[in-house]
Amino acid sequence: MPGSSVGAPCLRLERVSRHFGGLKAVDEVTLAVQPGARHAVIGPNGAGKTTLFNVISGELAPSAGAIALDGKDVSKLKPHQRAALGISRTFQITRLFPELTATENVLLACTALDPKRFAMFRPLSSHTEFTERAARLLDQFGLSSLAHEQARHISYGARRRLDVALALAGRPRLLLLDEPMAGLSSPERVAMRELIEGLDRSIAILLIEHDMDVAFSFAERITVLHQGRVLADGSRDEVSANDLVQQAYLGSVDGRQ
Repeated sequence: MPGSSVGAPCLRLERVSRHFGGLKAVDEVTLAVQPGARHAVIGPNGAGKTTLFNVISGELAPSAGAIALDGKDVSKLKPHQRAALGISRTFQITRLFPELTATENVLLACTALDPKRFAMFRPLSSHTEFTERAARLLDQFGLSSLAHEQARHISYGARRRLDVALALAGRPRLLLLDEPMAGLSSPERVAMRELIEGLDRSIAILLIEHDMDVAFSFAERITVLHQGRVLADGSRDEVSANDLVQQAYLGSVDGRQ
């Protein structure tokens, strides 16, 4: 099964830290994500999960440590440079262009990393490879009927799906999903979960998820953060049986091993 074999990791973090003054939001995190893996990052509120994603994607520079994608050190690269190498992500709050239609949003994402975006005097819609890919993504995420609706006029649940579609538009090798089901109704959560579980196994997925049932059913490997540090890392069974993990969620462990 892709993602289950042990080999060169798609993403590797070595003792990565991010400090804000005296606050150690991410503290010497070492982490490996295998190609095609389904990997979840969980932890109590304030554990440093989103900060970790911001460091991986380049939104924040690491205070210390090294980040490698396919063996290449990307620690000092800007977000767009990391995206060009195959890292894509979603955010807790969707980052869509509200005045543009669903199709236009996806088209922009499709062209963002393609040299053809610099073609002059040619409308974006004339690039059939982009329009076809945008249409496929909208169909994949159940958004075809909303293709010509402005993003600001579609429902919250549809905007969350559109956000994931945009993240896939650049054909990433590593997809970072920051709570993609946050704020969704129960039926919408089920639909989103099925969509994510059905994504191509050539894409490694690193998922932040507060719902433990979702995280444990989705991920083959789980990393638990607590107070910015890795408290546990392993298979679902290993993590679920870890006493320190249980204590962390009950608030009775300081996260230091």
